[in-house]
Amino acid sequence: MQFRVRDVAEFLGGTVVGDADAILTGISGITEAKVGDLSFLANPKYISHLATTLATAVIASEAVPDARCALILVANPDFAFAKLVGAYGPKPMHPPVGIHPTAVIGERVTLGAEPRIGAYAVIGDGTVIGDRAVIYPHVVIGGEVVIGNDCVLYAGVVIRERCRLGHRVTLQPGAVLGADGFGYALVDGKHQKIPQVGIVVIEDDVEIGANTTIDRARFGRTKIGAGTKIDNLVQIAHNVETGSHCLIIAQVGIAGSTRLGHYVTLAGQVGLAGHLTVGDQSQVGGQSGVSKNLPPKAKVRGSPAQDFRTALAQEVSVRRLAGTQAQVKLLEARLAELERRLGPAAP
Repeated sequence: MQFRVRDVAEFLGGTVVGDADAILTGISGITEAKVGDLSFLANPKYISHLATTLATAVIASEAVPDARCALILVANPDFAFAKLVGAYGPKPMHPPVGIHPTAVIGERVTLGAEPRIGAYAVIGDGTVIGDRAVIYPHVVIGGEVVIGNDCVLYAGVVIRERCRLGHRVTLQPGAVLGADGFGYALVDGKHQKIPQVGIVVIEDDVEIGANTTIDRARFGRTKIGAGTKIDNLVQIAHNVETGSHCLIIAQVGIAGSTRLGHYVTLAGQVGLAGHLTVGDQSQVGGQSGVSKNLPPKAKVRGSPAQDFRTALAQEVSVRRLAGTQAQVKLLEARLAELERRLGPAAP
């Protein structure tokens, strides 16, 4: 990689502040960058690093007077940097086009154009896979699964029978789709398994993180809406449905039959009880526990989750509790002293 700053700005549709002819030879984070590197500034808390970074140029959203490097100004530095890395950075090392000789392909399997199927992958009977599929080693796909075009399934992914994936779906290593939902009935002192005969439906442009599990429905479907991005180590139970473009971050647990609207954000370690409805564009803060329905555009945190500002005020009060207790004890002592000096109260 070797570009002038002006070349990068032209590629990104940005403008240059500083030396537009400086040469760029690498990319790096703003604190690790060395001379010749291009970096980016997306989070305002790092703005002070512009005065100290060794980077030759930084992609930013606005000019900073004391920046010691050239600036490439764009509307969204994070996305611009991602676009640049996608175009010129290292490429994924996908399996080659073709079917590895150790892969096991069942009967009546339909493969689209240019499949890339890695070593020891297993594809069950009657499955249909679209064009340009990338299936890494040790992926297991059950029978009668339907997978759309341009999907990428990394090593160790498991998709059980009859599940459905749309186009451009990415499953990171170890993701499991279609395991049985957690359903039991207590009969005569024993937990008897309730059959889980539904499926999982993943719509277009969804990415699912490593070791995330999405259970099949008891009946019907568990559904992940188009454009939704799910982080690692997330558990989504049977018959959950999400709207489109949700963000579900690490270690979230969603109990059965809960419904998420569109553009919902669940921060890390959020827990949602079952049979809830979360409205469009709601945001749930990290480690929150949601036990009641949330209206559209709700912003909540805490356990039990409540309005963000109310929860924050309560947390501040708790942090001040030790000082408040000490002040109360002091006031009690002063009151006792006053009562001693004034003598017994009149009858």
